[in-house]
Amino acid sequence: MNPSGHVCDVLVLGSGAAGLAFALDLPRTLAVTVLSKGRLNQGATNRAQGGIAAVLSPDDSIEAHVRDTLAAGAGLCREAAVRFAVERGPETIRWLMSLGIELTWEKREAGEKGEEGKTPHLTREGGHSFRRVVHAEDATGRAVQACLENEAVRRPNLRLIENRLAIDLIRGADGKPRCVGAYALDTASGRIETFAARAVMMATGGASGVYRHCTNPAAGGGDGLAMAWRAGCRVANMEFTQFHPTSLYVRDAEPLLISEAVRGEGGVLRLPNGERFMDRFDPRAELAPRDIVARAIDHEMKRLGLAYVHLDISHRPVYFVCGHFPMLYRRCLEAGFDMTRGPIPVVPAAHYTCGGIVTDLAARTDLAALYAAGECAFTGLHGANRLASNSLLECIVFARAAAEDAARALPAYEPPRALAPWDESQVRDSDEEVVVSHNRDEIRQFMWDYVGIVRTEKRLQRALSRIELLKREIEEYYARFRVTPALIELRDMAVTSELIIRSALARKESRGLHHILDYPRPDDAHPPADTILTPPARGK
Repeated sequence: MNPSGHVCDVLVLGSGAAGLAFALDLPRTLAVTVLSKGRLNQGATNRAQGGIAAVLSPDDSIEAHVRDTLAAGAGLCREAAVRFAVERGPETIRWLMSLGIELTWEKREAGEKGEEGKTPHLTREGGHSFRRVVHAEDATGRAVQACLENEAVRRPNLRLIENRLAIDLIRGADGKPRCVGAYALDTASGRIETFAARAVMMATGGASGVYRHCTNPAAGGGDGLAMAWRAGCRVANMEFTQFHPTSLYVRDAEPLLISEAVRGEGGVLRLPNGERFMDRFDPRAELAPRDIVARAIDHEMKRLGLAYVHLDISHRPVYFVCGHFPMLYRRCLEAGFDMTRGPIPVVPAAHYTCGGIVTDLAARTDLAALYAAGECAFTGLHGANRLASNSLLECIVFARAAAEDAARALPAYEPPRALAPWDESQVRDSDEEVVVSHNRDEIRQFMWDYVGIVRTEKRLQRALSRIELLKREIEEYYARFRVTPALIELRDMAVTSELIIRSALARKESRGLHHILDYPRPDDAHPPADTILTPPARGK
């Protein structure tokens, strides 16, 4: 048998909320392998701050949560997907609590039966009409990740493998084409391994890493999206990249996301002279949806030639700020800013990919036996703009739906068998690694400059011409040299960037997160429609 070959019932690419929730909800009789690009907790889930949106308050309702989500999505949400996720919100929180998640609690008065207890503390974020965001102080993602990891390591049917960078999916052809596994690079040894499975879950995260400034791990350049595209899956609404309005500005340092909850708890945006400006752009001011706030900040920065604006919550008591945002308070202090004593400098940064691999409500893709969940997937929940804290909800709801579907579908598939090893006979080690790093930097820079918060057709066409040339160079390089982590990520980044650019060019209107000066208003003459791209027939 090939020493680099592995066989399992289900292969999971990604170890964040979507990947681990899927693995944990599968029958314990199945052999499940979870691959993580780096350490298990190194993905975007661990960085999520705000919380999980779910209807838990008696003052709130499912209809209100649905209504807020549809409003944020600017006409492009699929209502069936919205209701599917929102209705499962309370059960999602109960499921996490059953696994021992550490949430922020508030005390509950003794009831009629004299019972005392606690209930999750609820906060409010931009676009929400009620307090419905369950959180773990200001590090909810870390709590979700820890909870799921702690349970996963106890499950004997789960095999968790770190430092494996997926390269490509493997398609079988026994009747209807289906996904039968993946190739992955062991980044420690440099060896390429095959992983055969009856079904594969793509839970690889989003594509914000194609931009120069992003709040997520910089390596998150849409690798899962690119792999699914090459395997024959459609993608949708890739033009809708959410730029988080507030990341801490520290020159030449990695951005630190400043949670939406800071504004939800009274933080205000100011110009350097102390003037508030958000009320000039939206009556909801700082609680407007993220796309409106990000464009307002971008407008003021360009109008005044600023490198940043200020976010100020120092008018709240010190105990309140430190109690609600302990991690942010500590991280800002490390960067030289005290949130309790004055404003902090912030700029927008690429944060969330609202489009992705087209899926149904069971997270099934166009390729049989391939599922996708989390930020790499397009479910129709977010539409043209994601409502704050709906993302962790989406991860878990659709991952668990996929697990239920996979448990039913797997018996119909043949048992997995070892696959042919990766062929490196025609390649050699590269002596031009500078080409890879240079091309990566160039893509991230022109995506920021030409395909950013505010776009024009001229800039998009310029970006398309450049990415087409770079893709040809990268594919030629990929064919000649032995793969490295940087080369794999660069190849995927180029594919994903082209998908974003082509999607942006296809939308002849401004809607939600897509703002283009050539078409500054929504196209009200036609019903809102998704941008769906179909890959060319394989072999062409």
